[in-house]
Amino acid sequence: MRIARMAPGFLKEREICVMLLASLEQVTFGYGDVPNLVDANVEIFSGEFVAITGPNGASKSTMLKLLLGLLQPWRGKVFMSDRTGEGKKLVVGFVSQQIAAFNGGFPSTILEFVRSGRYTHGSWLRRMRPEDHALTEQALRQVGMWDLRHRKIGELSGGQKQRICVARALAQESDLLILDEPTTGMDQESRHHFYDLMNQQVKEYGRTVVMVTHGLSEVQHYLDRIIELERKEDGGWKCCTTTSCSGHFVPVG
Repeated sequence: MRIARMAPGFLKEREICVMLLASLEQVTFGYGDVPNLVDANVEIFSGEFVAITGPNGASKSTMLKLLLGLLQPWRGKVFMSDRTGEGKKLVVGFVSQQIAAFNGGFPSTILEFVRSGRYTHGSWLRRMRPEDHALTEQALRQVGMWDLRHRKIGELSGGQKQRICVARALAQESDLLILDEPTTGMDQESRHHFYDLMNQQVKEYGRTVVMVTHGLSEVQHYLDRIIELERKEDGGWKCCTTTSCSGHFVPVG
């Protein structure tokens, strides 16, 4: 799908300027001799809610790591903007799928862990400001974990660990939220609350959410786009089938 461009890196729809934040262009990557992703093309724009979906083993997590620069492609181009449309430093919040790595001996409390996200806005040596404490509390309340704030992380269930990692990303005031199956371990009520929360981040705060999910039917009506990974006839995964959901962007040509 092509998007009407108004200026390099920008689009406009109904007088709203939208910026290209990240992209993969003809990217091929693999972990061995055989490529996993083949000729992947992805564009992520500011202010949209995007789901990445596909079967197990379809390199969805790999795609996120390529976008984040955690992996280097065999060939092709990866772009991640370092600035927002307002010229501020782009803040990226990443919630990994490997949340269970927090073991019973992890020393931090929930409150300390989420509050540490505020250091992205200054030196690790600076004192916490009232704003930092307020945003930490707000983030924990948004994910329903404020009452447990003094618990040790290692004592939490998998779903609770997912929630506090999301809370830390929210406390960072992330411009771009990249979430790898963030609802794993959550019950249905918690999942629906989470989708409502992410939709609010996009619609009210202008943030961008990119989420790997298997629960497409639950979240689909919130989405601006779906990026699907499909297997190529000669092996490897191709990207992508891009489906317009809510008509957030207007295709041309």
